[in-house]
Amino acid sequence: MEKNPISPQGLARLQQEHHHLTSVERPAIIEQVATAREYGDLSENAEYHAAREKHSFIEGRIKELEDKIARAEVIDPATVKGSRVAFGARVTITNVDTEEETRYRILGADETDLPNGIIGIASPVARALLGKEAGDEVKIKTPGGERTFEITNVEYV
Repeated sequence: MEKNPISPQGLARLQQEHHHLTSVERPAIIEQVATAREYGDLSENAEYHAAREKHSFIEGRIKELEDKIARAEVIDPATVKGSRVAFGARVTITNVDTEEETRYRILGADETDLPNGIIGIASPVARALLGKEAGDEVKIKTPGGERTFEITNVEYV
């Protein structure tokens, strides 16, 4: 079973979503299915089919969350030290050609939030940065072609 690196906060969010789905959403949708079933002929009952579809989606998401939680390898970024890029690092890179600066935080795949600069550890950018340190240059394949970046700062918070 492949481990899923995740921060303690990321795991807590997955567990919270799982709890909400199992204790609130699942009972509510089961009740909706039962109510819709009482409307009569199931072959022409749109409410019943919609409720069954939503129930199926909720059950699938619960199973997905259970798998992710079972495979979770919790890594607290606050305990990681060093100068090399690893899980939990906040990395500042500068495009060598345009001198545009970008900051990323490398966390688990389930914590990815690109608008806020959080990338998954398995992403192409993170894989290119892992193991490098400030001052290193890295080539990263982007949709616009290969670009060269210099790592200007690596920190753990």
